[in-house]
Amino acid sequence: MRYTITIVLLCIIVAVLVVMALRKYTRKSRKSRKTRKGGSKEKFQVQHKNIVGTSLTPCSTPPGKTTGYYRNGYCATGPTDTGTHVVCAVVNEDFLTFTKSKGNDLITPQNSFPGLVPGDKWCLCALRWREAYAEGKAPKIIPEATSDAVTKYISKQILMNYSA
Repeated sequence: MRYTITIVLLCIIVAVLVVMALRKYTRKSRKSRKTRKGGSKEKFQVQHKNIVGTSLTPCSTPPGKTTGYYRNGYCATGPTDTGTHVVCAVVNEDFLTFTKSKGNDLITPQNSFPGLVPGDKWCLCALRWREAYAEGKAPKIIPEATSDAVTKYISKQILMNYSA
């Protein structure tokens, strides 16, 4: 009987510790989600280089459609950007149709997303651009606005061949 009470108490203590750890993790996740948008342009210009080797330039500027994971116009990435939105592309009809067929509809406006049309500049996920390249559907890119972080996924030479 004494062992049963001890086991029950231990289970309760473990459950309380798990709940406390989950609350702490959830608070950290909320903080990083809050910092996703509204990042400083200067912060990203200083910290990020483009594939040419100079400071990253904006892919888009207000008042038009503002791109980038942080919605500041820069194709900069960070720890919460699981898609690695680092390729500044001039989207075309072939790419928009291709990515829609893969489940990422960039054409249709949704919530705060304005929808894209051919000719728009937009920060694309490195792996989606590479996938489009393999299928012959990759759009042209802006090298000065494409982060050097992309070279983990795509060679600089291939990207430069797609310069707009």
